[in-house]
Amino acid sequence: MPSDLAKKKAQKKKEAAKSRQKAKKPGEDGEGEKPEQGQQNGAESNGVDILTKEMDEFELKKTEARAVTGVLASHPNSTDVHVASLSLTFHGQELLQDTSLELNSGRRYGLIGLNGTGKSMLLSAIGHREIPIPEHIDIYHLTREMAPSDKTALQCVMEVDEERIHLEKEAERLASEDSECEKLMELYERLEELDADKAEVRASQILHGLGFTAAMQQKKLKDFSGGWRMRVALARALFLKPFMLLLDEPTNHLDLDACVWLEEELSQFKRILVLISHSQDFLNGVCTNIMHLHERKLKYYTGNYDQYIKTREELEENQMKRFNWEQDQIKHMKNYIARFGHGSAKLARQAQSKEKTLQKMVASGLTESVSNDKTLSFCFPPCGKIPPPVIMVQNVSFKYSDDQPHIYKNLEFGIDLDTRVALVGPNGAGKSTLLKLLTGELLPTDGMIRKNSHVKIGRYHQHLTEQLELDLSPLDYMMKCYPEIKEREEMRKIIGRYGLTGKQQVNPIRNLSDGQKCRVCFAWLAGQNAHMLFLDEPTNHLDIETIDALADAINEYEGGMMLVSHDFRLIQQVAQEIWVCEKQTITKWNRDILAYKHHLKKKIDKNSHGV
Repeated sequence: MPSDLAKKKAQKKKEAAKSRQKAKKPGEDGEGEKPEQGQQNGAESNGVDILTKEMDEFELKKTEARAVTGVLASHPNSTDVHVASLSLTFHGQELLQDTSLELNSGRRYGLIGLNGTGKSMLLSAIGHREIPIPEHIDIYHLTREMAPSDKTALQCVMEVDEERIHLEKEAERLASEDSECEKLMELYERLEELDADKAEVRASQILHGLGFTAAMQQKKLKDFSGGWRMRVALARALFLKPFMLLLDEPTNHLDLDACVWLEEELSQFKRILVLISHSQDFLNGVCTNIMHLHERKLKYYTGNYDQYIKTREELEENQMKRFNWEQDQIKHMKNYIARFGHGSAKLARQAQSKEKTLQKMVASGLTESVSNDKTLSFCFPPCGKIPPPVIMVQNVSFKYSDDQPHIYKNLEFGIDLDTRVALVGPNGAGKSTLLKLLTGELLPTDGMIRKNSHVKIGRYHQHLTEQLELDLSPLDYMMKCYPEIKEREEMRKIIGRYGLTGKQQVNPIRNLSDGQKCRVCFAWLAGQNAHMLFLDEPTNHLDIETIDALADAINEYEGGMMLVSHDFRLIQQVAQEIWVCEKQTITKWNRDILAYKHHLKKKIDKNSHGV
């Protein structure tokens, strides 16, 4: 319930709005004017659906290939959204079939499911209002990074004048109708948040949390990489606080520090949040509910990811008990009918009775056997032994140019086939740079890196999917990369291990989801038969089941491994050592990764009081 003070504030604002309404001359209310370009079915005029302005050509093509049907089942003025009979197809493939979408105000939903089942497609359909969402509910769907421009990062986040004008108009309309509704209180609360005096401080705090120093906040957008511009887009989404916020893998461009900050920030989100994430740890910290997209249906669970696993296991155990009991009953009755159906009159009557019972059971619907998500089991082939030291780093320093500061100074360490290291530290500290130095992609400014002459290194990085030939199918691409494998059926089996089956193997790579493209990259990586695996953010776009399969494959692999990841759970599963890259050097962290997360939380709390 709103406080008395809030009520008084709201009442004063309502009175002011009424007097402004009365003072308006005829025609000044904008009636009869043409909607501005970019407005979509009145959605923007009623409050800030800014999505259409940020839609790119690729998104447009996707919307054209998508067909959605559904019926709004909740009250049009409700702050909850219930859509019944929801179906969604993409290029004729059915992704959702006669299911229901239920999004309640104040809830934070984690949307999970296997790669390629349609999670991102569902989010996109909601964001583009192809699903019936009441117009008074404004949506922000974060789909892409901000375009390069001469505006600073801070200016981009604070571009809310248009948003404020929309909100004021909507508040004025509701006030003139003498509404005592929650929506009006909500609008006043948001207008206060967007108050120009407070806006800059709030925008700066958000950017700081996402890793922007004071100097970076004043830097022009055109001087940032795509990953940093994606952070600016995320900062805008958090700053605007829309009624419905849709985030697809928001941690993909973040380091561990920013992931911890974002987890804390989103855990306070008070409206409707729908989040796709591969990080169980992140889902646990943020979500109040889980939506599982499985076999073209949306299934709902209360609680975070751990609670979902527990509830699902209990439900499936009960379902299997019921299924087994029914099957036993059916088997017993069928045997009885077969044995005594033509016996004495008494036995025949009993057999007929059992047959009727059996027919009733079938007619009322039998319990289905539990059908689990397909689990993967892929591997990195044996690489053979080479004597240590495999790679020696001797007094190495590195900087990108003479006029820039050192990334590293005087590094000394060795890595062998039994190395299992996770590199952590803030963005810009040099985690990816270190992997490039070790592969030879970059050369040290000073010092020397000695490698065993026989060592083969396999490197997975965030831009590996860009090297795929999009017009080829996964099968043709792999046949081209590994011509020594002559048989297509043999290659089909290899690709199948990574969760790409049937048509997915022979359709063009460009038609695959991001997660499926990553699986092609892992199939390619395994074919390298490397002694050392350097994995730079390997979990981006992968589903939880594939990440678990990756963890198992790393643990069974006989070579060395260095990992850069923002996924705490993967680090916990595979790393035997944690190295912190910070302040031009590398320091070994002597506790586990969860202790490091706790350390980051304390640091964030301390910094937030100092901002």
